[in-house]
Amino acid sequence: MLPSSIQISGEPLSGAEVRDICRGLRDNAVRLLSLRGCRLCDRDFGRICRALAGATSLAQLNLNLGVVSSPSRIKQLAEALRTNRSIQSLFLHGSPLTDAGLALLNPALALHPALVALDLGDCMLGDEAINLICGLLPPDGAKSGLKELTLSANPGITPKGWSRLAIAVAHSSQVRVLNLDYNPLGDHVAGMLAVAVASSRTLEVLDLEGTGLTNQSAQTLLDMVENYPTALRSLVLAENSISPELQQQICDLLSEGEEEEEVAGGAGDTQEWERGREPAAHQRGSGSWMCPSDPSSQMVLMTSGLGDSLLAETEM
Repeated sequence: MLPSSIQISGEPLSGAEVRDICRGLRDNAVRLLSLRGCRLCDRDFGRICRALAGATSLAQLNLNLGVVSSPSRIKQLAEALRTNRSIQSLFLHGSPLTDAGLALLNPALALHPALVALDLGDCMLGDEAINLICGLLPPDGAKSGLKELTLSANPGITPKGWSRLAIAVAHSSQVRVLNLDYNPLGDHVAGMLAVAVASSRTLEVLDLEGTGLTNQSAQTLLDMVENYPTALRSLVLAENSISPELQQQICDLLSEGEEEEEVAGGAGDTQEWERGREPAAHQRGSGSWMCPSDPSSQMVLMTSGLGDSLLAETEM
């Protein structure tokens, strides 16, 4: 039987559903497990963690929107990740981890042999968490590390923390997607990020939506794109105080670079990534994300193939 996916959203999980999930994980019949916003007791959460610890087919795990809701659950997840060797994408968006919680998870994340995508958006993180995250972005050639990192909506991180992240990205040979939307970055941090982008050989997508930028930042980014060859293909600047003209100039330059790569035959080598991060539906004036409800809360079983585009590169 080919691995399938289980997706449940915004509903309480019954005992029967938990048993089915655990059985699928133990039988290595699940490739993607998404329990986004689901409600379950601590005992059932522990049962799922014990099952996923030994799962060898599970590649993507989505526990967004508060499923990992306490220190005890963080510890259980960390214990599972210490044993698991197959998960390549982990999404914890909207979980109240805090720096202390990430410290509990970090040893398992740092030693995991397959993890390439991590979503820690809206997880109440601060500068101490950034110090840990930088360890997941090793310098060139040191070891494998993250290729996609989401840190959206973590306003507790200070400019000092962002500067440390920018340095890590500049020296990482693997980060391709960096989502920092809805953080109060400002022009100073944007300038540091521009230097990181210019230094990176791999960063293709940078999301700075709603980060308090002005035309000053846009001009710096424009100069960077115009004068320095980079791998950047997408730069999101929506919901900032930046003129449409500057945004269009940057977009045009990035498009020109992509067209040149297509002519050279390089565009066909790029893999499209399946992403499990939460939609950027942030409500102005609020410190939290506004995530639309799913139209259906039924368990969905689909045949193998969902997420293959995300995993293709690491399985080569």
